[in-house]
Amino acid sequence: MRIKKRWIVVFLVPGLLLFLLVYLVSIINVFGTSFTNWRIGGSISFTGLSNYRDLFRSAAFLKALSNTFVWIVLQSTIHVAIGIVFALLAARKKVYSKFCQTVFMLPNILSSAALGMLFYNIFNPTYGPVNKIIQFLGNKDFNINWYANAATSFFAVTITWLPFAAMIAILAAAELAAIPDDIFEAAVIDGASETQTIFRIKLPLLKNAIGTGTILAATSMLQKMDILIMTSNGGPGIQTMNLPLLIYNTSMQDTNFGLANACAVLLILMGLVAIGLINKIYRMNEAI
Repeated sequence: MRIKKRWIVVFLVPGLLLFLLVYLVSIINVFGTSFTNWRIGGSISFTGLSNYRDLFRSAAFLKALSNTFVWIVLQSTIHVAIGIVFALLAARKKVYSKFCQTVFMLPNILSSAALGMLFYNIFNPTYGPVNKIIQFLGNKDFNINWYANAATSFFAVTITWLPFAAMIAILAAAELAAIPDDIFEAAVIDGASETQTIFRIKLPLLKNAIGTGTILAATSMLQKMDILIMTSNGGPGIQTMNLPLLIYNTSMQDTNFGLANACAVLLILMGLVAIGLINKIYRMNEAI
C-alpha cells in the first residue's frame, strides 16, 4: 500500500508543479497587478481600487459584462437543450447513433477561425445564403449586413456559437450508450410510454452529463474571442463586445495592463460563480 501511495505522489507531482508554475503564479500575478497602474514604458505603481472604479464607469465594460452574461445564459440553456434533443433523437435508432456522433464531431474538428469565416460568409450581405434565401422567399430588396447592423449583430453572433451544441450532443449520446438496455426494457414492460421513458429515466440518468455539458458551455463563453474577431470584432461600436475581447483590446491596443487584469479578475470570479451555481442546480455531487 505504501508503494502505491508513493507512485500516486510521483504521478501527481508533475501536474501540481505545472499548475503552480503556469496557472497559480499567473493568477496571483493577475490579481496583484489589477491594483496597479501598469503600462508599457512606465513603472508599475499601486493605485488601489481605481481600476475597478474605472471599469464600472466604462460603457464598454458594462456592455461587455451584459453581453457575456446573456451569452452564458443562452449557451447554458438553449444550446445545451438543442444538444440534448439531438442526442435523444440519435439514440432512438442505434443504427444511426455512430453516424450522428461522427456528424456532431465535425464542428469541433474545425478551428474557431474556420468557423468564424464560415459564418461570416453565410451572413455575408453580398453573396451569403441567408440574404439570398430571404430574397428568394419574396423580399427581393432584403439586404442586411448581419454583423455590422446594430439590430441583428447580437443575434448573428449568438448563432455563430450554435455548433457548440454538437459537443453537448456527443456527451449526452455517450452517456445514453452507457445506460443498460435492461432499464428501458423494464420500463416498456411496466407500460411506460416513450415520453415517460425520456423524462423519468433518460433525463434523470443524464443529470451529470448535462451538468458537465452546461459547465463547459458556460465557461466556453468566458473564452470566446477568436470568432468575435473574425466576424463582428465586437461591433458595430461595442454592440457585440464581450469580456475576453475587451481584455484583449485593453491590454494589446491600449497597453493598459493594470485595467485589463482588473477586468480579468472579474472574469475569473464570474466563471467561479457560474460553475458554483450550475453545480448547485444539478446537484452533481449527489448520487443519481
